[in-house]
Amino acid sequence: MPYAEHRVIHDADSHIVETPDWLLPFADPGVRARMKPLFVSTVKPGEERSIDAIRARRDDPAERAAAEREIMLRKNWRALGSFMKEDRPHALDLLGFASQLVFNTFATDYLLRAELDDDLDFAYGLARAHNRAIVDFCATDRRLLAVGYVPLADFERSRALAGEAITMGCRALLVPSACPRRHSPSHVGLFPVWAQAEEAGLPIVFHVGGGGRLLDPMYFENGLPTVLDFHGGAENFRSVDYMAIPYPPMQTLATMIIDGLLDRFPRLMIGVIEQGAVWVPGWMRQLDAAHEAFAKHEERLQRLQLKPSEYVRRQIRVTPYPTEPTGWIIQQTGPEVCLFSSDYPHVEGGRNPIRRFEQTLDGVDEVAKERFYCDNFVELMGSVLA
Repeated sequence: MPYAEHRVIHDADSHIVETPDWLLPFADPGVRARMKPLFVSTVKPGEERSIDAIRARRDDPAERAAAEREIMLRKNWRALGSFMKEDRPHALDLLGFASQLVFNTFATDYLLRAELDDDLDFAYGLARAHNRAIVDFCATDRRLLAVGYVPLADFERSRALAGEAITMGCRALLVPSACPRRHSPSHVGLFPVWAQAEEAGLPIVFHVGGGGRLLDPMYFENGLPTVLDFHGGAENFRSVDYMAIPYPPMQTLATMIIDGLLDRFPRLMIGVIEQGAVWVPGWMRQLDAAHEAFAKHEERLQRLQLKPSEYVRRQIRVTPYPTEPTGWIIQQTGPEVCLFSSDYPHVEGGRNPIRRFEQTLDGVDEVAKERFYCDNFVELMGSVLA
């Protein structure tokens, strides 16, 4: 019996848990020579030393039976299909999801730092290696939807890489929510990126980790003992970090809406993944308030065909955390916005995200539930699921 049953559920957030050398075989020689092993920071310290032992036990019948039985309990490399691609289709059978968007775990920080450091030959070469690697991992099953990465630093290279990613089989394009160093994400020079995604029916997605440094590190210099995260480390995901997670997508998406990008590309869908959603109702209201306050003097606002919040309902989809009041968020935003996600096989997703979401959905009608678990994802993915 699969974990998810009784309804069709699409999973808007899952991951490969990369090994440190995952990207190397997929990089062009000049890029490979400069690459460092991936820094596997968002796990329990020392956990990466178990990778070889896990691989060696893969074909042990008792171990395999335990991995299948504990499909939602095992996390990171211990989880079935987390890094050995041959096992991911079976893991998906046991999970019972109709499809999964598949993101990297550790590579986004590496990709973003190369871009923000202005090392563009390396940044675009690294992104190309990433896209080859994620497509290779997902090629084992059509239900696995590879999320490619496109830097936004250089207009022509971004256009070319977006086209390559679509051609090689990426099913969504991940872009940084951090602002590029020399231009806005709404700059006209990036229109060819959005145009290719719209034409191909692929969504643009933002993901946690793509916003750059979220907080001034001085916020943590409080004279008190260091607070460890739930992995046992000190630099991943704590309550103060959590408060800053939505800032980059809030600002980037607001800029794109206000500058008319979603008017120009009305069929372009955007997903905001693993960055929570409890902030969305107030942000939508603030967007409308900005429109009302500044429309008299800003022609760009006067040219908008819809209220800003209406673009959100039409073209933006967001994954709540299972710890958030998802039913309340749906009631405030409308039924079009929220998406189910499991975060498999990360610790953050928990052992039973469906149960946690269901506990918050009292008062949400069946049509809205169907949108949350299935229909909003189908709208986000466009022709990919056709």
